[in-house]
Amino acid sequence: MFTGLIEERGTITAIEQLPDAVRLTVSGNTALQGAQQGDSIAVSGVCLTVVEHDATSFTADVMEQTLAMTTMRNASVGLPVNLERAAELGSRLGGHIVQGHVDGTAEVLSISPSEDWTVIRFGLSRELAPLLVDKGSITVDGVSLTVSNISAPSESSQWFEVSLIPETLAVTTLGLRSVGDAVNLETDIIARQVARMLAFLPQQNAGA
Repeated sequence: MFTGLIEERGTITAIEQLPDAVRLTVSGNTALQGAQQGDSIAVSGVCLTVVEHDATSFTADVMEQTLAMTTMRNASVGLPVNLERAAELGSRLGGHIVQGHVDGTAEVLSISPSEDWTVIRFGLSRELAPLLVDKGSITVDGVSLTVSNISAPSESSQWFEVSLIPETLAVTTLGLRSVGDAVNLETDIIARQVARMLAFLPQQNAGA
């Protein structure tokens, strides 16, 4: 379990192709403090398990399904990534509950900087769109954010916006994004649970 508060920006330093997976080596400092084999570290929003580690890097396996669902399929050596260790019981929940289970990807449609913040608009699928609400929580590349604007259900192309302060842009990979880039999305766990329950209501009513 994570909070979406990024601890540092790391870098992918090696990629090894396995028969049905990819083994990534990621460099970092803060995220490796106290790391043990089997620990969970979120890499740009993807929960990965530490297989090997030393003082400056760790290795994790990314299975085929994760590659298909996330931007990890386009990972390359030198790519900056957001890193967060799993949350500790008793610590402050500064972001929101994040599982590290990516629902899919979104595309950067526009970046609008201003003096005090930058607004980024993302395009997303109609499948994921119902799981986002205005002023609700969304995780983008592992970063806990608040939806500041969102498309109407009637619009043919679905989108949402987030407003980022300079600190967020400076310490995460979101400050490196360009129009057309893909990012990992994890929608709010409560929204996913409600959507799942509602999907069964027509069947239950039909059987009543």
